[in-house]
Amino acid sequence: MRRLPDLRLMLVTDAAMTARRGLIATVREAVAGGVTIVQLRDKDASDDDLTVLARALRAELAPRGVPLIVNDRPVVASAAGADGLHIGQEDGDPCAARLLLGPDAILGLSVTRAAEVATVDAGVVDYVGVGPVFSTATKADAAPPLGIDGFRSVGAMLPVPFIAIGGVDIANTGAIMAAGAAGVAVVSAICAADDPRAASAALRAAMEPKP
Repeated sequence: MRRLPDLRLMLVTDAAMTARRGLIATVREAVAGGVTIVQLRDKDASDDDLTVLARALRAELAPRGVPLIVNDRPVVASAAGADGLHIGQEDGDPCAARLLLGPDAILGLSVTRAAEVATVDAGVVDYVGVGPVFSTATKADAAPPLGIDGFRSVGAMLPVPFIAIGGVDIANTGAIMAAGAAGVAVVSAICAADDPRAASAALRAAMEPKP
């Protein structure tokens, strides 16, 4: 049986936002601040270049016990020895990804609305990224935002743990967790932050229930 990773704070990387500091340096600081899992996402990089980067990130993260998953590229995830893969509804068949990566890999699937819940097979998929919860400029082709109520409703129908993505920040993280989320996935809230370590720590603190 696969062991589910700590999904509380997933960093989704953005090459442009991390260019000033460097992607690996940004990830290192974010993990020091409390990031629990990293998703390498770069729609423009070649498979070869992304594999090189994924291997370097894996070497950085493995000693810290932080899993690395790759967005959308099962071949890269396999070649780099990543811990898993995250795919969208249009990024391929989860069953095929599971066969390629093996029974122990982490496999995440995106769900943008209630009608897609039927695509989630708990025997194949480990977790679901639900969203966008709020409006986001990070993903140009993002679906309409669900809002907290829609997020809670979709999440309640899922057979596996779910995390929030899309417009997540310190101000709304508490409400997201209260809606049943296992965690949040963030891009700009960490990648574009002046201090990724402090931003990650603030997000983790915002998850805690208020006394």
